[in-house]
Amino acid sequence: MKEVYLIDYARTAFSRSRPTQPERDVFGEIRGDALLAELLVKFFDGRLADKGIEKKDIDEVSIGVASGVLENWTYGGRSPLFLAGFPYEVPSFFIDRQCGSAGSGMHVGIMEIMTGHSTSTLAAGFEHMTRVRGKGTEPNLSTANKKSQFYRPDLDLQTLFNMLQTAQKLYEQEVPTFTKEDLDKFGVRSHNLAVKNHEEGWFKGEIIPIEGHAPGNIEEKMMIDRDMNARKSTLEAVSKLRRLSQPFYLEKNGGKEGYIKREGTEEGVITAGNSSPLNAGATAAVLMEAEEAKKRGIEPMARIASIGWAGVDPTVMGRGPVPATQKALKYAGLSADDIDYWEINEAFCIVALNCKDKFNLSEDKVNIMGGSTAIGHPLGSTMVRLTGTLARILKDKKAKYGVANACCGGGQGVATIIENLDA
Repeated sequence: MKEVYLIDYARTAFSRSRPTQPERDVFGEIRGDALLAELLVKFFDGRLADKGIEKKDIDEVSIGVASGVLENWTYGGRSPLFLAGFPYEVPSFFIDRQCGSAGSGMHVGIMEIMTGHSTSTLAAGFEHMTRVRGKGTEPNLSTANKKSQFYRPDLDLQTLFNMLQTAQKLYEQEVPTFTKEDLDKFGVRSHNLAVKNHEEGWFKGEIIPIEGHAPGNIEEKMMIDRDMNARKSTLEAVSKLRRLSQPFYLEKNGGKEGYIKREGTEEGVITAGNSSPLNAGATAAVLMEAEEAKKRGIEPMARIASIGWAGVDPTVMGRGPVPATQKALKYAGLSADDIDYWEINEAFCIVALNCKDKFNLSEDKVNIMGGSTAIGHPLGSTMVRLTGTLARILKDKKAKYGVANACCGGGQGVATIIENLDA
């Protein structure tokens, strides 16, 4: 197998989506595919041109989107490339593994290079949760119909399609390991780290500014160069936020009486302060066969050490990163102790905390620039952001190995292990 390098990575800032008030989303007037196209044009005309990489050099493009419907339909990944001026000879495909979409597209590109079928690939993704959210999909509900041949009594549809409830269920299954305060503290940490690192300019190394408009005023044009959700936070304020999930009152925890005694309420623990917001944004990363990069004198960000994916109970989808990472570690011949830094997607803080607990990680190794609770989570594009951010962290810290992972709606997990060749 050939070695694969992560050559470069870039993203847009992530806006705060407002499905009912699109004018408040700074990207509310831009389609998701156009947002990605603008990113790709600036990425190739700027940083990649400096490395001698052109659009025609790309052998395959993957476009990850979790909600590839309505205007997010990519025509097999072709539409964003047409918009961005790619040669027609550059092929593409669309991929949906929900929150792992862009990551799985990256994995396909990695495997193409490993097997010699491609020399350079582009992994990209986008999501626009203001313009396309909860529309245009028709899930098959036959598994809940007792008269259907597809009936599955073990599959709770109310939990399967409600990510808040999957997070609540994971939390209750892990009692007494975590408390709601643990979740809230992790959310506060995420916001304050993201704000700090934005203020210090760290994220300028990955964000390419795109023109949007001022929040609430579509006539006032402005360059969007920072994530719009991150804000300074306190535990006192976050702990008072409205609870969004409903308890399961698991018998192993004493049922309803035990839950109320522990939590002091009949409400759930998931809030806007300990979970990711709705966002719009786009990401992109270029991968190249190692010998080709060396021949062209291109310095990589990182070497791809391993990849992994796994399926889990879809009603507790937040468990997905753990088995996916275990597989990736096994393939790489590494253990969790070998990993210097982790980027664990904070779709919900309980997901990151559970992964941190299962691998016995110290907090100073996890999401050290802030996580998706603050930075944002434009679903299908996120795994490229996690991997690219991680590569930059490894360079900054002169550290060797890192893991980027995410849970996926529908009960899956994806993971990528990278190595800093300078460490």
